[in-house]
Amino acid sequence: MERLRTLLQERREEYIAPLLDLVSRDTQVLGHGIEGGREKNGQEYLESLLRDMGARVIREPMEESLVEEGRKRFGEGNPGHDYTDRYNLAATFSGGGGPSILFDGHVDTMPPGDLGSWSLDPLKPEIRGDRLYGLGSCDMKGGLMASIMAVRLLQEAEYDLPGDVTILSVVDEEGGGNGTLGALLRGYRADAAVVCEPTGCAITRAHMGFLFFHMVTRGVALHSGTKWRGINAIEKNFLLTEALREMEHQWLMEYRHPLLPPPTLNLGVIRGGTAGSTVPDFCESKICLHYLPEVMERNAVVEEVLSRLQLRAQGDPWLREHPPEISIYQEGGAFEMEEDHPFLDTLKDSVAWGIGKTPVVNGSAAGNDARLLRNIGKMPTVILGPGPLENCHMPDEWLPLDEYLQCILIYAHLIVNWTGGKKS
Repeated sequence: MERLRTLLQERREEYIAPLLDLVSRDTQVLGHGIEGGREKNGQEYLESLLRDMGARVIREPMEESLVEEGRKRFGEGNPGHDYTDRYNLAATFSGGGGPSILFDGHVDTMPPGDLGSWSLDPLKPEIRGDRLYGLGSCDMKGGLMASIMAVRLLQEAEYDLPGDVTILSVVDEEGGGNGTLGALLRGYRADAAVVCEPTGCAITRAHMGFLFFHMVTRGVALHSGTKWRGINAIEKNFLLTEALREMEHQWLMEYRHPLLPPPTLNLGVIRGGTAGSTVPDFCESKICLHYLPEVMERNAVVEEVLSRLQLRAQGDPWLREHPPEISIYQEGGAFEMEEDHPFLDTLKDSVAWGIGKTPVVNGSAAGNDARLLRNIGKMPTVILGPGPLENCHMPDEWLPLDEYLQCILIYAHLIVNWTGGKKS
């Protein structure tokens, strides 16, 4: 298989050029997908590229009914998004009768934020040294394109695919994963799956689950000079969040995972009040909670959060009669793939061949679509892609080109070795 390495070295620029094209296309989600998205700009380009490579390509429009079904059946899905002109692409390269493999990547990006923080136009990618700069280069157009280029490399090296290879280019991942959820509910499956999110070429086999809580407390407004006659809604909100902080501290001592940090709770947003001289009668807070796979279960986590808040409210005369309004507005389950699965053994061999050293196996505090492929699709699933996770969602986002090329080799090697095996 050294032919693959030699061929990639000889045609290096030809394999980088399509990534530059993809990064230059505006595929932002708007309002975390609630206000829509511009993924069509990238999907049209990828559809043409994949068809030219001989893939059977299907457009799969996103529909709210899929999200509703996902929430009802699996507790996954984030409702109320605008899906005008937004669709997944499912591209299949037919192979022999060997095991199949699926590569999952999202074409959408977060908005660039303050353009003054960028040293370049986010949609005009630049190569500086061995880094490709541009919006979405690391998260995660690099990984998505590497999976496509892996198939091209095998084609140009005149390899026959032993089994089917499917590339899923999904939308609305930054809105909570609705794109991959929709693809799974439409029946897309394989004998194994790779999520091409950035891991620095490490094998990530676990990530934390997440829950976003919205909490509203109400009070009685009046002039602060007679504060004792009113009820301060902000102070009541703090009283409740302090109960959650105590829960977090207990969890830090109680729960452990060999690959992941302890569970965390972050008070990310708090709004309330109109003036320093007025007792506020309204306060809302938004809290993100991350929990561990296997050792913690989603419903039990929610039940403990609610019981802690209810218990604290019962100890306060006002909150006992005017309880907080609590809802979950976004969530995603936890993910863990067992280490002794044959697919991981095959992948370890491919990574070692691709990077020339023993692969790192780790976990990620950030959630992604691996949970959906594993928990709903029931597929052996890992996360592996080029670029460091910390480069995501930041000004001057960049991708190490050496890792991009290494992932092309890793994916190509994996396709041959996995699909060339025997079906169980």
